[in-house]
Amino acid sequence: MEENNIIIYCEIDEVEGRAVVADVSLELLTKGRQLANRLGVKLTAVAIGRNLEGISQQVMPYGVDILYLAEDSRLFPYSTLPHAAILCGLFKQIKPQICLMGATCIGRDLGPRVSSAYRSGLTADCTELEIGDHTDVKSGLTYTDLLYQIRPAFGGNIVATIVNPDHRPQMATVREGVMRKEILDNGYKGEIVKLDVDALVNDNDFVVEILSREIQRSSVNLKGAQIVVAGGYGMGSRENFNLLFDLAKTLGAEVGASRAAIDAGFADADRQIGQTGVTVRPKLYIACGISGQIQHVSGMKESAMIISINNDPNAPINNIADYSIIGNAEDIIPKFINYYKKHSK
Repeated sequence: MEENNIIIYCEIDEVEGRAVVADVSLELLTKGRQLANRLGVKLTAVAIGRNLEGISQQVMPYGVDILYLAEDSRLFPYSTLPHAAILCGLFKQIKPQICLMGATCIGRDLGPRVSSAYRSGLTADCTELEIGDHTDVKSGLTYTDLLYQIRPAFGGNIVATIVNPDHRPQMATVREGVMRKEILDNGYKGEIVKLDVDALVNDNDFVVEILSREIQRSSVNLKGAQIVVAGGYGMGSRENFNLLFDLAKTLGAEVGASRAAIDAGFADADRQIGQTGVTVRPKLYIACGISGQIQHVSGMKESAMIISINNDPNAPINNIADYSIIGNAEDIIPKFINYYKKHSK
């Protein structure tokens, strides 16, 4: 088998009995194709589960050169041991230089187990991935074409670039939504390689049997919203924060929140936007009482238009906002609502 390529672990779910690739995996395929082009290597993907006959049609358009399929009825729903055994066995054969996974509950479980087995290290929750060179100050050695694993660090006060010069594969997990999902070519044709599951796993790997799985879907659809009204700690109270729901109802928007607002009890956790929440790219983002720390900005900076409402003219959010309104949000939002209702008839 070919070596030194990039591989993406495709997270699989089932919708009405059909295997579906998670959005975060498709986003990583898009980024993986760019990285593969930069390195002059192939983009490969691996899907592990059951009923995988439709997976190739889902991933090939993103520029996948080789798709590895490990199909067995015992491999869905996800469990740690068999998936880790298959990846470790596959990596032993193909020796990839880079492996990327989504920073989901599955990726956060599977990634560290595989990286530990290979002693390769792993950078979690990356917000950007690039290829570049690195010179070790102590040894004076220069390494070329390393994976720059970029993520906020030290509470979001800095953006760290992490490299792994000596061990392979270079591994990283990336949160859903921080990278764009773009089809390369609907007619792209790659190779499909079916893996021998029995050769990669043993009966002990199936010692844990999942009897039932219940998934509670969030009723909040921040990713799909065209307009997001978000509030921060500067809203002052849960009562003031409720003004955002009034504005959102008027505009046909969804309500988001910064981590500080969540921690203060102003909103529920499934509304969090930012480094440890959801990443959004709406047409309009209205930031109310949000200071603009990097943890939050990383989750909304690619919005098409940003309006900030803040009583601090020096708030960092104003530096990225297209329009800044200086004042108290609890005074300005009702005026927004009244003006919109008056002029939208």
